[in-house]
Amino acid sequence: MGRLLGWLRASWLACKYMKNWRAPTHYVSDSPSVSLFIRGHALARSGFRPLAAELFREAYASDPTLTDALEDHGALLDVMGQTEGAAAKYDAARRVRMTSRAGPPDRHFVFRHRGSVISEILAYDAALFSIRKNALPYIARGNAYLSIGRPQRALADYEKALKFKRKSPEIMVLKGEALSMLGRYQEALRQFNAALAAQPADVDALGGRAIVRAAIGAVEDANADWRRQLQIQKGPAAARACIALRMADYSLALPALEQALSLETSDPYWPLYRLTARRRLGIPVAANEVPVVRDWPGPLLDLHAGRATEDEALRQANTDNRRAEALFQAGIVAFSSDRAHAEQCWRQVLDHGAPSLIEYGAALNELARLAPSPRQNR
Repeated sequence: MGRLLGWLRASWLACKYMKNWRAPTHYVSDSPSVSLFIRGHALARSGFRPLAAELFREAYASDPTLTDALEDHGALLDVMGQTEGAAAKYDAARRVRMTSRAGPPDRHFVFRHRGSVISEILAYDAALFSIRKNALPYIARGNAYLSIGRPQRALADYEKALKFKRKSPEIMVLKGEALSMLGRYQEALRQFNAALAAQPADVDALGGRAIVRAAIGAVEDANADWRRQLQIQKGPAAARACIALRMADYSLALPALEQALSLETSDPYWPLYRLTARRRLGIPVAANEVPVVRDWPGPLLDLHAGRATEDEALRQANTDNRRAEALFQAGIVAFSSDRAHAEQCWRQVLDHGAPSLIEYGAALNELARLAPSPRQNR
C-alpha cells in the first residue's frame, strides 16, 4: 500500500509539473530542445529519473548550447549515485559556457551572462508560487528573461517588482533596458532619467541612456553620457575600450584595447577592434599580424588582412547584428580609399544593427563627422 501511494503521489506530481510548464507564465522559448528540457526537469522533480535523463540527452543533442540540460542531467546522475557521469556532465557544461561570448563589458551585468538560464527561470517560477509579495524573485526572473532576449516578459516582472519597491533606481534601470530592447525609446528614456536623478553616477544607467539617445539619433547627448560613463568607470580596460569605441574615439580606445587583448588573448573581438582603431588612426598593419579565426568574427579579420572580400564577409554574416558588424568593418576598410562607400556601409549599420551594438554607436559618430545627419536632430 505504501509503495502504491508513493507511486500515485509521484504520478500526481508529474501531472502537476507537466501542467505548469505548459502554462503561459512558464513560457520561455519556442525551441523544441527547450520543451524537451522542461519536460525532463518536471519529470526529474517528480521521481521519473530514467525518462528525465533520456529527455535531457535528447534536449542537449538537439541544441549543444543548452547547458541547462547538461547541468540538470549531471544533478540527476548525482542523485542516482553516478558521480563520475555527473562530473563529466558538469565539465561539459563548463566547456560550453566558456565558448559562449559574454556581452560587452561596459553594459549592465544582465547582458554579460554566459550560457542558458532556463533552469533559473523555472526556479524563480517555483519560488513565486510561495513568495509573491517580494520584489527580488521578480527582479531575478526578469533579469533571466532579459539576458535571453525576452524583454516583454522581463518588463512584466520589473513592473511587478516596482509595486514593492516603487522608487528603486536599480529596477528603473532594468525596466529602461527592457523598454529599450522593445524599441519604446521615449518610455525607456524616462526610466533612465528617473534613475539618474536618484543616482547621478550610475554607470549602468548612463550606458543604457546613451544607447537610447543613440537610437533616436541624439548623438551629442549619447556621447555626453558615454563621456560621463568613461569618467566614472573604474572597471576593466575592456569596458573603457568599448565605451571609447561607441564614440569612435580611436585614440582613446587603442591603449585600452591593447590592455584588454593582453588580458583576454582568446577573445577574437579585441584584435578586430584593435585593427579598427589602428586603421582609423592611420597606423599600418601587416597581413601576417592579423590572426586567423575559424568562427565569427573570423571573416572580418580576414577582410582586414585581405584574405576575404567585402562580399565574402557579408555572405557569412548570418544575423542582422553580424551583418551590421560586417558593414561597419567594410566601412573601416574602405574609408581611406572610398569615403562615399564607407558612408554607405555605415548608414546600413543603422538599418541592420541593434542600437546596443558597439558598431551602431561608432557608425553614428562616424557619420556625424562626415556630415550633419538628420537622425542627430530628432
